[in-house]
Amino acid sequence: MNIEKIRQDFPALQQKIHGRPPIYFDNACMTMKPRPVLDAMMDYYEKHPSCAGRSNHRFSNMTEQDYDNARKAMREYLGAKRKEEIVFTRNTTEGINLVANSIGLKKGDNVMTSDREHNSNLIPWLFREKSIGISHRYVPPMDDTTFDLERFSEMMSTEVKLVSMVHSSNLDGYTLPVKEIGKIAHDHGALFMIDGAQAAPHKEVDVRKLGADFYAISGHKMLGPTGTGVLYGRIELLEKMEPFILGGETVEFSTYDSFKTLPPPHKFEAGLQDYAGMIGMGAAARYIMKIGRDSIAKHETGLNKLITEGVEGIRGLRILGPEEPERRGGVIPITIEGIDYHQISLMLDNNANIMIRSGQHCVHSWFTANRIKGSARASLYLYNTQEEARTFTEELKKIAELR
Repeated sequence: MNIEKIRQDFPALQQKIHGRPPIYFDNACMTMKPRPVLDAMMDYYEKHPSCAGRSNHRFSNMTEQDYDNARKAMREYLGAKRKEEIVFTRNTTEGINLVANSIGLKKGDNVMTSDREHNSNLIPWLFREKSIGISHRYVPPMDDTTFDLERFSEMMSTEVKLVSMVHSSNLDGYTLPVKEIGKIAHDHGALFMIDGAQAAPHKEVDVRKLGADFYAISGHKMLGPTGTGVLYGRIELLEKMEPFILGGETVEFSTYDSFKTLPPPHKFEAGLQDYAGMIGMGAAARYIMKIGRDSIAKHETGLNKLITEGVEGIRGLRILGPEEPERRGGVIPITIEGIDYHQISLMLDNNANIMIRSGQHCVHSWFTANRIKGSARASLYLYNTQEEARTFTEELKKIAELR
């Protein structure tokens, strides 16, 4: 990977703030957008800003073709068998909610998650527990905070209808053994859904090899536009599911008292779509595939190792999650005894243009259970450099000295 060449594709990284370029370490929240993504979106707005699938003219046909090519790109990106298994959504959250509302859960059915789920893969199940009477259980972790596969296997039963778990955690970058989890789920007759928001931008994903029945991702975490996402679903499951948002573009025909829905994925994509956004997401997928996610993962792990070694010995500093940087990918969540995590973030930003996230990162349940108020989380991506990593560690040393 030629990092300096890659960085030239990102306009936001070329600007100067107080005479210095930004150091953007908040990639688990949002990634920067490369020029090919911006160009693809602007191409739509400038050359054929029209509806897809509704009109029969040149602009509409061009939009339909680009939109279909974006779906094909996402099929390749996730390793799906058919493009019809790719449902465009606004984000991972919408994809998970689509499944929660459309797979036919009933009172008494059980949904199982891990202990480190983002609110997007926890709150929908708690709401369904309250609204229709399903039950929700989570798998307690091992002593080192990692996933307890043996405990999970013991907890499984035929009452579990869906296992829904994060692939890689936004909390600390830890990757769950999802292939093994999926096999155990299927052995007990349960469906298996994966929240892939933090994994798909950073590691190779093949939904069929993973045994995923559903896999949800967000465009804004993989160099794509905001308000874009994909839900992969096995075609035979999508065909049986009922949509929970209906309207234009979801039906083949209607009368005053009846209607017939279109086949997947269209029956789940109600109303006018974000054509520019999905075209941009397809461009982002092609950009990442050209670089190679194995190369991205190796680069991030190398930077994580550099930072982990650089902060070793800083008094009062603790890295949450597994000790080995290889098990945290590109995520480094820290606390410094005696210094508020929001203050750490503010000082890094004000003193060195280093942008990180501070708080509970939408994993309130984990922080509450572990009696930790929050963390200052740095998260890396393909355009971050060793020089930035060293600057980060030096600034943390300065902050720790203020205790």
